[in-house]
Amino acid sequence: MREILIDSILDCLKLLPFLYLSYLLVEYAEHRMSAGAKAAIYRAGRAGPLLGSIIGNIPQCGFAAAAAGLFAGGVVSPGTLLAVFLSTSDEMLPVMLAEGAAFSDIAKILLAKAAVAAAAGMALDFLVEAVRGGRGQMPEHPDMCEHGHCGCGEHSIWYSALNHTVKTALFLLVISFLLGLGMDWLGRSAASRTLVQTPVLEELTAGLLGMIPNCAASVLITKLFLEGVLDGGGLFAGLLCGAGTGLLVLWRENRSRRENLWITAALFACGAAAGILLGRLGIL
Repeated sequence: MREILIDSILDCLKLLPFLYLSYLLVEYAEHRMSAGAKAAIYRAGRAGPLLGSIIGNIPQCGFAAAAAGLFAGGVVSPGTLLAVFLSTSDEMLPVMLAEGAAFSDIAKILLAKAAVAAAAGMALDFLVEAVRGGRGQMPEHPDMCEHGHCGCGEHSIWYSALNHTVKTALFLLVISFLLGLGMDWLGRSAASRTLVQTPVLEELTAGLLGMIPNCAASVLITKLFLEGVLDGGGLFAGLLCGAGTGLLVLWRENRSRRENLWITAALFACGAAAGILLGRLGIL
């Protein structure tokens, strides 16, 4: 339990710079930037899913958490957020390097995840814009400071961003510790060894495992693949669905539960479907 607590603390500490910078940008957008300028940035973000798919491939779930904060503040599009979530690999890369996995396999995984993330993100933005009846139209997001009670009218944006960061970090610490206990039990139990080796069902199961909002999920999924418990389709489904702590930040900061629900559903649907397809193509 002590080791899990230490790991949870370290994970939260690594997230702090990403969280603070994202909240600082949101604070600036909300209180220093005109509505027109903010809308222009949002519309210019049509290439956001492509950029998000590249950034998400960096082995650090802090980008997913930052993207969730920026989305809650209305700075980035839902497609960009989905692209970052899908491409996020957390600890997959260091685990595979440590286990001596072939560089060609690692490259295939990263490129495939980036391609799926970019395509899904662009498709989602196109769909959202079509539903809203106007390209680049910004959604109406509630003021994040009203939600966080940060007292922006009394303090600078630097203080307000720090206030949001501390509250979110404490929330993530508690949840990460509890999830860490659960992941530790799962890794030690026979449950992780009894994934049904049935087409489609395996990818769906691995996708649900990847949805657990904890960086340890990517470690478990990668090890299950390296040990032969999961095949390539299961690996892709699990890693694509795994957004690390990004989902926790999304559900905490974005007040629209409806948005959170369909983004979470889109993440699982896209990740599981792509895992099934990539598994049948035999990329790994």
